[in-house]
Amino acid sequence: QVQLVESGGGLVQAGASLRLSCAASGRTLSSYSMAWFRQAPGKEREFVAAIDRSGSIIYYTDSVRGRFTLSRDNAKITVYLQMNTLRPKDTAVYYCAAIGATIWTMTEQSYDYWGQGTQVTVSS
Repeated sequence: QVQLVESGGGLVQAGASLRLSCAASGRTLSSYSMAWFRQAPGKEREFVAAIDRSGSIIYYTDSVRGRFTLSRDNAKITVYLQMNTLRPKDTAVYYCAAIGATIWTMTEQSYDYWGQGTQVTVSS
């Protein structure tokens, strides 16, 4: 069993930065590929970014590529999402997820564990 806890969300103005963290407990994070998803009000949850177990293969959805940076520290069993140049459209609840596989997927149903989410609100 893996417990995931997100933190780092908040209310910021457009153009600001935030760093989200996803801390794991229960098992070593190095066994899992990790992803971030987000859900805006009234919309379905969508894929944001993912990183494989080794940390060498990272993918971003088009809307955040170049602004967000995903990284992981297996020693600290934490995954980070650095979000720069935030936009109002980035407003959502952000969730981290873990999949017990070598590589990630954009299909949320494939993920084994989820955090409770952290709210990010970007004002214009």
